[in-house]
Amino acid sequence: MFQPSQHDVRRFFCEAWRKQRDGLPMDAMEAKAAPWCEEHPEYHDDLSDVQRALEAVYTVEEGRTNPFLHLSMHLSIAEQVAIDQPTGIRQAVELLAARRGSLHAAHHEVMECLGEMIWASQRSGRPPDGPAYIDAVRRRATR
Repeated sequence: MFQPSQHDVRRFFCEAWRKQRDGLPMDAMEAKAAPWCEEHPEYHDDLSDVQRALEAVYTVEEGRTNPFLHLSMHLSIAEQVAIDQPTGIRQAVELLAARRGSLHAAHHEVMECLGEMIWASQRSGRPPDGPAYIDAVRRRATR
């Protein structure tokens, strides 16, 4: 399994944004990541300076979202949907996106469900509960 470091992830998103901004060719993963970068103009300064990105520390006390974590979650959800893993996530996200009228808005809600699933797994020491995650996304789609 590929396990990039924090710096690898930050370099990846900075490079995807640079290529998007400059109209340069991208590899397949960069092409999936770049539109999420585009969707978040509030992160463009963070993405435009690799050295600053590598040195940045995002704390809860700052009250600022870590742009690289946020974009990584968008990319993770997009990949889950693309391969429908866990099974049923594609349908649940599509339902939520239709209900909200926006895939981007749906992703933000799915992030909350994904974060809760990961937190519960870490807290309990058990594997992530895919069916509970999908149920949480479906519940949001029916609100």
